[in-house]
Amino acid sequence: MLYKTVIERIPVYGAAVCCLDPPVRIRRKLNTIQIPFLVALTGACRTTTTSVLQAILGIAPLYLQLQQKARVTAIRRLNISLPDTLTTLVPGEDEKGETGWSAHPAECPSEEQMSFVDGGGITSGTCIYTDDSKTKKFVGAAFCVWSGQNIVYRWLAKLQDYYTVFQAELLALKRATDHATSLPHQPITIIVDNQASVQAAANPRSINTTATEMCKSLITNKHIHISWIKAHVDYDRNEEADRFAKDAAESDRDPLSVKAPISFLKSIFKKKMMEDWQSDWEDEDTGRFIFNILPRVSTQPCYWKREKILFFTGHGPYPSYLKRFNLASTANCPCGNTNGTSLHYATACILTTSFHMTKPAQEHELICFRNVDSNEGSRLKIQRLLHHLNDCQELFRINPWSAFISTLFHYLQADMGNFLHPLRRSDSAPELFAASTQKNFYFMEKRIINRTDTHVL
Repeated sequence: MLYKTVIERIPVYGAAVCCLDPPVRIRRKLNTIQIPFLVALTGACRTTTTSVLQAILGIAPLYLQLQQKARVTAIRRLNISLPDTLTTLVPGEDEKGETGWSAHPAECPSEEQMSFVDGGGITSGTCIYTDDSKTKKFVGAAFCVWSGQNIVYRWLAKLQDYYTVFQAELLALKRATDHATSLPHQPITIIVDNQASVQAAANPRSINTTATEMCKSLITNKHIHISWIKAHVDYDRNEEADRFAKDAAESDRDPLSVKAPISFLKSIFKKKMMEDWQSDWEDEDTGRFIFNILPRVSTQPCYWKREKILFFTGHGPYPSYLKRFNLASTANCPCGNTNGTSLHYATACILTTSFHMTKPAQEHELICFRNVDSNEGSRLKIQRLLHHLNDCQELFRINPWSAFISTLFHYLQADMGNFLHPLRRSDSAPELFAASTQKNFYFMEKRIINRTDTHVL
């Protein structure tokens, strides 16, 4: 998305200076920058609340995003300690990303040294099998050295739960490579069941420090080969390494002290950003109708179409909305209703009967609109209703004269109904007279409606 890749990246430069704890003035300025792009992405009216558009699109407030970037930069590059309420990590306890080439491209590990063909059949010589395991609380990494049919050495470690499977596998591969360099000079094959870690080790431009160190080690030790193997296909030696990794993750030993990955640092501050965003969304005074439909914010967009946004926000071609901003002389609907809202057009207006949905009771409106949001048929009706309102703007544009005629018609209709009420239900009159009276009243009503509609249109 252009917004994510370009617009949000521009104000990130220098964010650590002013956005570690931005004042209210800066927050408002950043919201002002964000509003035009949110409106362009949704097609909503410019008067729609910013927080509503952010919740619909899954885009956090700009000041929170810059604050997250500033916190990461403060620890990784500026060596600034943050309060313990944010993170217990201090500068220097996280991995530093690598830049540039770790070696000349001509010196990179060759295809013979890095094999991506299933190496399950390799049994000759010294083989080192690596594996990892992740449980609910901790992560385990291990490798075992096979010489012939026996395990001559094994290494296993317990890691914190914030380590990913890839990082644990990469650590096991790095320790296996270091162990292989300490053995007598002979062909050694390290067998791994994770292709991503093998590719990272072969990439001289990897930003991962562990992968970069491993690449340099492989360049200087050409007798060490790395081969990929299929996981969980009953290779006994690989299953043995997997068992060691599980034992390490479930053991009572202390976790290995290694630097926290960059992803963990970012996840901490992203979680804090989501908490602050949720708190702001709950404390907002506006957009409460959308809040009842979307009570939880998320970075996943809702994929609402423009018509749906105009309907649920109430900011659209409705008299009640136009009157609020002095774009119409009255908030009444041309049909005579005193409240020309989106709900009125969707449930009660006689001019939009073809697009009506069942009108819910007032206490059930919230449940109803949540169901409308999840029902495809209701969504199609909303789209057609908005298209109808847009195509027939003159029909729904009320003026003082048409408002007077419409009101007069309703009063006249009520008075005639009261006058003819005894005739309709008279038991003394013949049935023929009663039927004739009702028929004449029907034509009289129809003639009045036609005349009134002519004046309105």
